[in-house]
Amino acid sequence: MRLTLGFIGIVTRDMAASLAFYRALGVDIADGQDSAPHVDATLDDGTALAWDTIETIRGFDPDYAVPEGGHRIALAFDKGSPGDVDATFAKLVEAGHTAHVPPWDAHWGQRYATLLDPDGNSVDLYAELETN
Repeated sequence: MRLTLGFIGIVTRDMAASLAFYRALGVDIADGQDSAPHVDATLDDGTALAWDTIETIRGFDPDYAVPEGGHRIALAFDKGSPGDVDATFAKLVEAGHTAHVPPWDAHWGQRYATLLDPDGNSVDLYAELETN
């Protein structure tokens, strides 16, 4: 049996704020969906992202409880170059989004940074370090 990932789902308290963050990150999300109960987008590599409001989830899971504490999911996006990690991190922070770990050169050979989306989910940006 072949196992394939259908989509990554994000449960959000504020659809408009969440979509604004992911649009600023570079996800191509159609306009006019900021108040929708469910939104889908597809990344360049074919990975699907989906957002649902808490109310949507409770529509089929009435006992759904919003998790407390640390992040619920962690997403990591390959930005292609160390400079793009830095530039994207700066752009998102300048737009008012939450910086968590500023860009740094990780010992495993990547430029790495972490932001938090509006729901507190960890969003990592990374790129292979350039070698001479």
